Amino acid sequence: MDPSRLGPDTRRRALRRLGDETLDVLVIGGGITGVGCALDAATRGLDVGLIEQRDLASGTSSRSSKLIHGGLRYLERLDLRLVAEALHERTLLLHLAPHLVHPLPFLYPLRRHWERLYVGAGVLLYDLLAASGSNPLPRHRHLGRRSMLREFPDLDPEAFVGAIRYWDAQTDDARYVAVLARTAARHGASIAPSVRAVGLLRRGDRVVGVRAVDLERGAELEIRARVVVNATGVWTDDVEAMAGDTERLVIASKGIHLVVPGERIRGTTGLITRTEKSVLFVIPWDGHWLIGTTDTPWRLHRAHPAANRTDIEYLLDHVNRILARPLGARDLVGVYAGLRPLVAGDAAATEKLSREHVVTRPRPGLLTVAGGKFTTYRVMAADALDAAAGDLGRLPPSVTDRISLVGADGYAAVWNTRERIARERGLPVPVVERLLRRYGSLVGELFALIDDDPSLGEPLPGGAGHLRAELRHAVSHEGALHLDDLLTRRTHISIEEPDRGVTAAHAAAPLVADLLGWDARTVAREIEHYEARVAAELESQRMPDDRTADAARMGAPDVRVGLADD
Repeated sequence: MDPSRLGPDTRRRALRRLGDETLDVLVIGGGITGVGCALDAATRGLDVGLIEQRDLASGTSSRSSKLIHGGLRYLERLDLRLVAEALHERTLLLHLAPHLVHPLPFLYPLRRHWERLYVGAGVLLYDLLAASGSNPLPRHRHLGRRSMLREFPDLDPEAFVGAIRYWDAQTDDARYVAVLARTAARHGASIAPSVRAVGLLRRGDRVVGVRAVDLERGAELEIRARVVVNATGVWTDDVEAMAGDTERLVIASKGIHLVVPGERIRGTTGLITRTEKSVLFVIPWDGHWLIGTTDTPWRLHRAHPAANRTDIEYLLDHVNRILARPLGARDLVGVYAGLRPLVAGDAAATEKLSREHVVTRPRPGLLTVAGGKFTTYRVMAADALDAAAGDLGRLPPSVTDRISLVGADGYAAVWNTRERIARERGLPVPVVERLLRRYGSLVGELFALIDDDPSLGEPLPGGAGHLRAELRHAVSHEGALHLDDLLTRRTHISIEEPDRGVTAAHAAAPLVADLLGWDARTVAREIEHYEARVAAELESQRMPDDRTADAARMGAPDVRVGLADD
């Protein structure tokens, strides 16, 4: 069996190993930072396990702007080191994961002619910081109004005198984490989602492991490790509190995004423009547009951040200031909210807090890595494991800058044969291209499932064009355990369909029931939970403030055992 495969059987084997062995490193947290730590540790030759209380990428790492970028706005703060680091990582990820990270042009529209000098200098610096022999992205260009409107016809022609075009990259954030987890598993890491850390094992002042609960069975286990890495994002302070540290390290900031059908906005590039607080993105993404984001403090239930009516109206108001054809609430097919784990500082507003990361050692045997950006996860992981040498002894240096993600090997050659694949498979070329951008050279795994059962080559009803095989594959190869995992993260049906995936839920649950051991009662419970979550989110979006929205969000209990409270 492919060691990168994450399915119900490999999860059971991972749990047995976690309970039986003493690991070198146990990572708590299955977001981009935690999974990055697992890969870094495994590729240094260490025995590694990872636990996550929900699904891989179920927190911040599936609710981002889906960009791999340097952070143009950080140049205004003169945070040159952070931008240069992120741009270096952008170049690396374009090479290490070409099936998941794709170049994307952006327009920065200009309202006044003098802005060409100011903004142009910033974008020039952005290009210079990214400059290297391996940087594959084009340099920026200045566009007049006519050229700007050719690239983005729906920009308001009266509002802008022209634009500057520059390049960044984008990814499917949740899929990136799942593929990164498979890569870590291929190198020996044991990955166990739906396992919650409830306490730390201590020997004197030293942390020697974790007490945990398998939320699928309710079973308790003790996981022993020489080093525990706390990579839990907005839950960072909870884990540190288990070690007796009550000082606040992380502040949660909420960001929301609106999802609009692709045909509703005419444009071929992304947009970025300033707001009074931060920046506004309009991003083409998988046949849709993402509009974001906000940056507001969040002090309520961290597992369930919710967009409210005020958030939505704020984004619609700002995007309608730049579009020739205004958007309304009825144009939205999806809305999602996420929490940024920002390192606490002296700034009064979350938008002014640093996006830098920190690595701390609150107790011997316990390391915490917090803050940072999706784009710089690899640097965060390398720094955390370098710090682990204090407990593990001398370690080899990180090699993740040379480790391609699964699906990357041979991707360019497979992409070049996409028309032949389409003919042989009887699929439209755009469908094959979408599959290759999701699975890369591992697309053969999907086709093998279809060969065994040709019905899996049919689209999932209400599934935004996804094939039935993709849902089966998400369980058998990518670690999905619940209906929400399938419709929200392995696919994004929950924000791509006007009914938020309710139709797809009724088709998907029976489709994967045998793989997960679900009986008819469990299938009904999964569908009921999913429908309750959708209803709660829609209710939240009609409310004006977060407190009432959070109360409505709690109307959707988590189907996993023991997660009613965080």
